[in-house]
Amino acid sequence: MNEMTSRQTALICGVSGQDGAWLARLLLDKGYRVVGTARDAQISHFGNLSYLDIREDVETVSMSLTDFRSVIQVLDRVRPDEVYNLAGQSSVGLSFQQPVETLESHATGTLNLLEAIRFMGRPMRLYNACSGECFGDTENQPADENTPFRPRSPYAVAKATSFWEIANYRDAYGLYACSGILFNHESPLRPERFVTRKIISAAVRIAGGSTETLCLGNLAVARDWGWAPEYVFAMWRMLQQEEADDYVIATGESHTLEEFAAEAFRCVGLDWHDYVEIDQSLFRPSEVMYGCGNPAKAKRELGWKAASHMPDVVRMMVEAQKGMSDA
Repeated sequence: MNEMTSRQTALICGVSGQDGAWLARLLLDKGYRVVGTARDAQISHFGNLSYLDIREDVETVSMSLTDFRSVIQVLDRVRPDEVYNLAGQSSVGLSFQQPVETLESHATGTLNLLEAIRFMGRPMRLYNACSGECFGDTENQPADENTPFRPRSPYAVAKATSFWEIANYRDAYGLYACSGILFNHESPLRPERFVTRKIISAAVRIAGGSTETLCLGNLAVARDWGWAPEYVFAMWRMLQQEEADDYVIATGESHTLEEFAAEAFRCVGLDWHDYVEIDQSLFRPSEVMYGCGNPAKAKRELGWKAASHMPDVVRMMVEAQKGMSDA
């Protein structure tokens, strides 16, 4: 499919999250009518949309992805050309505490979207947010689209389930449905329960005079960190292809959590060793020690390549956090 020739409608499930907000801004810039969902749109604050100054430009509706009737009613009312499934419990750590909620929000939610689209018979293109966590331990080798899934958390199991649901409906019913297997991608819109934002916020506070100590878990874990606004562009590109397919989206570089923390404190002129302590209670029951993606297919077929890498991501997050602190 070529660039848009007329205004299209996009439905973003989970518009209040980091990726949902960045994607909404991207699609608005491209001339889309953007409709975003939340479980209860009447009481949701949509703070990320306000942060990006697009709250008034995004229509919002209430929808529960785990309620099939709710899903089909919203699809029938909105009549989207593109549907982006970015909803569901998004924290790996929290998934160990809420495994049932995590599985249902991704597996049942994705299945409801697929069934509703199949039942309605209208031409809709569906993007599903999958995760590099699905690969588990790849033995220090970057994962591509042919790497087997070996999930090591309830979150990864749930995401892997949604991936195979998408693949099954694409093959069995000819739906235009695809999954983006995204590795870690960050921005100032991350909640502070995510370790990256936790590190950035603490570093800026400490540089500003706070006497706190930053407690972290396993500093040896390595991840492939990218910049979220670039990753939502890859999501959009996936739905512009002639045929639906799945893609790994990543920078192709991996860095340890220690390196991330060191870079954050370096950006504020401090040595991380003086302010960080290891807290054994923050270690996960099972951990993927190395995460890295091979985005060669995305570069070849989507024309997508990460422009920002870990040091760039840290610097931009620090600058944004300073701005928030000064406001």
